[in-house]
Amino acid sequence: MLLHGGGLSGVTWDRQFSSLARDHEVVRYDARGHGGSSPVTGPFSHHRDLAGLLDGLGLDRPTLVGVSLGARTAVDFALAHPDRVAGLVLVGPGVSGMKFEDPFIVGLNARLWASTTVDEAAEHVVRMWVDGPHRSPDDVDPAVRELCRGLTAHAVALGAFGTPPDELHAVDRLHELRARTLVVVGDLDSSDIHAVADAVLRDAPRAEKVVVRGAGHLVDLDRPDEFDRALLRFLRAR
Repeated sequence: MLLHGGGLSGVTWDRQFSSLARDHEVVRYDARGHGGSSPVTGPFSHHRDLAGLLDGLGLDRPTLVGVSLGARTAVDFALAHPDRVAGLVLVGPGVSGMKFEDPFIVGLNARLWASTTVDEAAEHVVRMWVDGPHRSPDDVDPAVRELCRGLTAHAVALGAFGTPPDELHAVDRLHELRARTLVVVGDLDSSDIHAVADAVLRDAPRAEKVVVRGAGHLVDLDRPDEFDRALLRFLRAR
């Protein structure tokens, strides 16, 4: 099960979806407020949405591969349904209840909430999570940046950055994660994400970590070859 990052959609998994489908049953979907899914109009939970989708598809015990928000959703789901997860691959992971302290992220987040247009808000999100604190926009593949910017503008319009979802405050419960877990983090990601990655490695009893050099927050888009190798090694070791 492939879970995309916040502000993005399932199309960011095109490469992995095609390659994994040769040997695996693969599902991807657009989270609420993203892509082709319903807008956010009231209280909701990403991990409950995921549970409902799995129930509807009749699927049990998938390996959850989540980037950023997708990782946050995967962790909450694994805490709520520990017997329904075969493995976790957490890429540039956030976890519910985490605090953002990196000055770069904190500053741009304030600008995001002060934005007056969709395009302005989308640019702030892209600066935070596509470029990141250690790169300028010119340092990022322009095709990746443009894809993410367009998807994020659409997600802003659907309310993805409005009503916060109900979550499980996983930051204090990482020791409860029982599934095999791979954490993948780019060396150019923010200090907050590195702190989460280290916490998962420290607290989750079956976790391992891979650091990808030259990658920012979206490791799967920044360094797809390295990411795919790490993912396939994890899946083959089951």
